[in-house]
Amino acid sequence: MREAYQIIRRPLITEKGTDLKEHTNQYLFEVARDANKIEIKRAVESLFRVNVLQVRTLSVKGKKKRLGRFVGRTSDWKKAIATLKEGEAIEFFEGA
Repeated sequence: MREAYQIIRRPLITEKGTDLKEHTNQYLFEVARDANKIEIKRAVESLFRVNVLQVRTLSVKGKKKRLGRFVGRTSDWKKAIATLKEGEAIEFFEGA
């Protein structure tokens, strides 16, 4: 079994993510592309000491980038939306 830090790459702090956090108690994370929902749920619960009710995932395709005459692509990645139990929160997202 992989460690939680290998599954959860980074939290995503975006405008949509902030709206989801405030209204539906959902948090966004960038996760490993081969991680499944069960691994993501266990990783979030162990890292942040919260109870996760549901995990939804989606694959995000990389964007095409151009630098002068060279064309490239950013890497594909995977996003996870974790729904927490009512009344729980992750302090990392609350800001300092």
